[in-house]
Amino acid sequence: MTLHTVSELLSNNNKLPEVEIKGWVRTFRANRFIALNDGSSLNNIQCVVDFEQTDESVLKRITTGAAVHIKGELVESQGKGQKVEIIVKSIAILGDSDPETYPIQPKKHSFEFLRENAHLRTRTNTFSAVMRLRSALSFAIHKYFNDNGFFYMHAPIVTGSDAEGAGEMFRVSNLDAKNPPLTKEGKVDFSKDFFGKETNLTVSGQLEAETYAMSLGKVYTFGPTFRAENSNTSRHLAEFWMIEPEVAFMDLAGNMDLAEDFLKYVLKYVLTNNREDLDFLESRLLDEEKTKPQAERSEMSLIEKLDFVIDNNFKRVSYTEAIDILRNSTPNKKKKFKYIINEWGADLQSEHERFLVEKHFKCPVILFDYPANIKAFYMRLNEDGKTVRAMDILFPGIGEMVGGSQREERLEVLKEKMAALDIDEKELWWYLDLRKYGTAVHSGFGLGFERLVMFATGMTNIRDVIPFPRTPQNAEF
Repeated sequence: MTLHTVSELLSNNNKLPEVEIKGWVRTFRANRFIALNDGSSLNNIQCVVDFEQTDESVLKRITTGAAVHIKGELVESQGKGQKVEIIVKSIAILGDSDPETYPIQPKKHSFEFLRENAHLRTRTNTFSAVMRLRSALSFAIHKYFNDNGFFYMHAPIVTGSDAEGAGEMFRVSNLDAKNPPLTKEGKVDFSKDFFGKETNLTVSGQLEAETYAMSLGKVYTFGPTFRAENSNTSRHLAEFWMIEPEVAFMDLAGNMDLAEDFLKYVLKYVLTNNREDLDFLESRLLDEEKTKPQAERSEMSLIEKLDFVIDNNFKRVSYTEAIDILRNSTPNKKKKFKYIINEWGADLQSEHERFLVEKHFKCPVILFDYPANIKAFYMRLNEDGKTVRAMDILFPGIGEMVGGSQREERLEVLKEKMAALDIDEKELWWYLDLRKYGTAVHSGFGLGFERLVMFATGMTNIRDVIPFPRTPQNAEF
């Protein structure tokens, strides 16, 4: 007999004399009604047990959280809320189940409690929906790039370079931590380390992706990245996933076109293919909104936010124009912003980005041509000598979603920028070689995957959109 899934059976409108299913018990009522879930669907399927025909010792072991194997008949449901149900002919308990200690009971749990039980939290409706959406977004990302002629490359996780220049990196070493070898100057001698030099976990695969773009044309990376930033906010993780396309012969305008098309595609994909999960998460958010003061409530529901991005053309605005808008805005003049905008050159905060999107333009916004001194060394310097061809895409409710740029393809200009930031040419000799041999205009962007999942699911803490969050003082599971 073929093993069925809950999703298959719930979408079946025909009676089936023989079905077989395995899953976990969500609830067991009146010694008769099992709500069974196997992760394939948000919804449970009801299994009706004939307690007179079922051994009492088996009935006692059917508890919330138990894994069971059921054989029976799929029939039209006699109750409300479901079209079909299973009349159980036989039931077997798979493994042990301790109802006294099982933490995921059929009641509301706090997200903090569920983070402490992250190995079991996907047995709740909220987290199963979030993780199915995460999976669907991953697939949509790969499908988009594959359908558009990109090649998938795996950037190294262990690296000797700091792509962002921030210095917040995790060291990779097999030296004796208590007694490392030292140089004559008394410093750690990394030439004796495993890789013969000081190495770290990567913060970005961009620099390596550029090397492949300059031979394969269009490439993308999608892999884990790491930041040793001692931050415990709802927006930061020490380990997260990044999507980073790089394209040869593409300028900043083409980069904006690509990013906008990509974002609309992946969000439209989940709207089409994961509507059940999105509807559930929207309903959860609407209930949550009712508990907030009127002034703190969101102006758009979850699905309205997704449609807002898909249906609107992204407004392209220079950083200079944005600064003028913000400086002259009512919240800035009345000092309602936490960070007041006084002059050109300020690094924009989330409150400024959201004002531009939600209040001023009322559509997603792409800011471009940022001051050179607040952006990375690899971004192409404009002719004015003070701005670079950078772009950030801003979304409602979240602020910056994407950061990208046209890369600096001129060897001497890149060398000057590296020298000004005290970046050793010897460490990035291979990166400079790209500017010596067949240099060309090229561009790309980076998108933090968890931030995209937050936007698509409406979750407000980044720790709730990754299976096992890694944060300061926390590497459980």
